[in-house]
Amino acid sequence: MPESIRRSNGTSRAALAGALVSLALASFAAAPALAAGTAIEAMPADLETRLALSAAPPALRPDATVFLLDPATGFRLARQGSSGVTCLVQRTVWELSDDRDDIYIPLCYDAAGTRTLLKVIMDAAALRADGLGGPALKAEIAGRWADGTYRAPEKTGVSYMVAPVFRTVGPPDMAVRTMAMPHVMIYAPGVSNADIGAKPDLADHASLGVPFIDRQGIDEQSYVIQMLGSAETAAILADEKQLVDDLCAYRDVLCLPPGGH
Repeated sequence: MPESIRRSNGTSRAALAGALVSLALASFAAAPALAAGTAIEAMPADLETRLALSAAPPALRPDATVFLLDPATGFRLARQGSSGVTCLVQRTVWELSDDRDDIYIPLCYDAAGTRTLLKVIMDAAALRADGLGGPALKAEIAGRWADGTYRAPEKTGVSYMVAPVFRTVGPPDMAVRTMAMPHVMIYAPGVSNADIGAKPDLADHASLGVPFIDRQGIDEQSYVIQMLGSAETAAILADEKQLVDDLCAYRDVLCLPPGGH
């Protein structure tokens, strides 16, 4: 997640989250942000696996690799796939410079993202497990981008984020809230909204109805965002109702707000 919202040359994933759900679900009512701790609780393995895989289209799930989080050490391989697609639930967002325990971002990278961008998320989790957090974690990851430890994908690819439930920060006040926000992200390092003629405005949900750039803190983490429409979002929520219910039963903060399902 980037540290600020950019309205013309890039918007944050955090801001995008709320914007997408607001457009897709007109009756969205944000859940109030709760005071967060700093120690991450491990999810039940089966529930975490289901949430991670829900980020990919159903046809891609059987052959996807899955990583699960051990808060004491970082991510571990839970299932080896054969397609090059890798899925997990991101719990630490280095760009936020925060140590919340209630962030849940299911996502899947294709082969190009698995070779590059996945390492950033996995390293952030491992560093947090080692006791590095907040501004120090942010500085460490930013430094690794600057010194070439991390590199953007060398070719275009896709990060799938079509899960029925996310919990992260979002508008209008950038508080942490639980949302439905299915979309896909196409790697576009160094590309700006000006380059593609997009003019996203988080105050104008209609402006997000066409592809736009989400710049996540640094140019290397820029993506073309294509969100799913309201009909597709409703279908996902219907198809994944059991997962949505199980997440809510597991932890109150993962319950979608009224109008969000």
